[in-house]
Amino acid sequence: MVPVSSPKTGLWKYLILGAALLLGGCSTNPATGEQQFTGLLPAGQEASIGASEHEKVRQTYGEFITGPIAEYVNRIGQKVASGTERSDVQYKFYVIDSPIVNAFAIPGGYIYVSRGLLALANSEAEMAGVIAHEIGHITARHAAERMSHGVLAGLGAAVLSAATGSSAVGQIANVGSDLYIKSYSRGQETQADELGVRYLATAGYDPNAMAGFLKSLDAQTKLDQKIAGASEGAGFNYFSTHPVTGDRVTHASALAVNYGGGAKVDNRDVYLSMINGLTYGDSEAQGFVRGNNFYHPKMGFTFSVPQGFEIQNNPNELIAASKDGSIIILDAGRDDQGRDPLRYLTENWMKNKPSSAQAENVTINGMPAATAAFAGTANGAPVIIRVVAIQWKPGQFFRFQMAIPQNAGTAAVENMKRTTYSFRAMTESERASVHALKVRTFTAAGESLAQAAARMAFPTHKEERFAVLNGLGGNGLTSGQIYKVVTE
Repeated sequence: MVPVSSPKTGLWKYLILGAALLLGGCSTNPATGEQQFTGLLPAGQEASIGASEHEKVRQTYGEFITGPIAEYVNRIGQKVASGTERSDVQYKFYVIDSPIVNAFAIPGGYIYVSRGLLALANSEAEMAGVIAHEIGHITARHAAERMSHGVLAGLGAAVLSAATGSSAVGQIANVGSDLYIKSYSRGQETQADELGVRYLATAGYDPNAMAGFLKSLDAQTKLDQKIAGASEGAGFNYFSTHPVTGDRVTHASALAVNYGGGAKVDNRDVYLSMINGLTYGDSEAQGFVRGNNFYHPKMGFTFSVPQGFEIQNNPNELIAASKDGSIIILDAGRDDQGRDPLRYLTENWMKNKPSSAQAENVTINGMPAATAAFAGTANGAPVIIRVVAIQWKPGQFFRFQMAIPQNAGTAAVENMKRTTYSFRAMTESERASVHALKVRTFTAAGESLAQAAARMAFPTHKEERFAVLNGLGGNGLTSGQIYKVVTE
């Protein structure tokens, strides 16, 4: 027989605790004027949470960009933030060294904009509009609200588990406790746009700039999909974490009408002057692609992939893939035991691989290396996996993993072999002459769009790239106005 709980014992005390937490967690947000639940996450705790998350951002993206452009972004960010309702937040602005067009905020006033976003924006007002939107997420406490609900989900599961004596209940309930880390809801995005336009206008900027940037971003997304031959919605950019709806640009334009009075600052020329010389795409510190070649001037190596492979440069690995299913992955590994490539390959990297894999020593452009092959699967299809470990320096290895479809012909296998043996150290002259792409500005002097676009350092879609980069839409150039190009 199960005893009946009294109102002061058992399950009742947990329900009373839960009700108290719910009532204590509601307050009126000064930015939105709405009643908002932020239980278990007082505003004062946001700073410490943000500081912890900030370190994770640094670990993910590497060191932040410093110098004049970072100081400029911080200056504009502080200007926009000065007109907000939350005096308890100490805003901090950072530029992350990433070619991806993105911006995001975390609790505690930490706001990040990417180098790729700065290259796409066409005025100080547009960049300020992005920052204003992110400030809107903070003043509306969107992230804090999601974290509060996430913490509550975990606590609620613990309470229920204690009352029933079932650990399984807690495990099931906690499945949803990380929902606060997902992208913002449509309602939160709309609210951040509304607050952002308000903050933008309060700071003296053209409130139409937010809609202008969203137009450029939408155009860039569609162009990226066209170039990659991808379906709509593929790829990652700002819209991946800040979803756009069909009427978001229209809504941002409508919001701007409410702040139409008085002179509004755009600062287009000042902004373009500040980003002149900004690295475009992958940086020299990250390595970059030129045709079928990958160069890493900072580390001093290069190699080539076969024709038809698309290269994706990620922070910790490089992936090249072809339409026939062949895959090449390059990463790096360390070994503190002083092993040669063969021992490193068999004892460390391949210790859980099939015993049938036959490893052998090879030499690649004067560097000791080892390789092995075995059967496996990739994307559900049978493949031959070839692994190669190249000793770059004592204790440091570069590692190829190659997946070759079992029905691939001899030519595909030879291409993979050529990729392996193309890995080499860059010469000093190469390291001095091969550079990342840069954003450069020029003043139009009567040239056509096609003539200006010819300066773009891309093999295809020059005019479309130029038009999107400069937010031109269907318009031509205006003599005397400054424009951007991407050159080596």
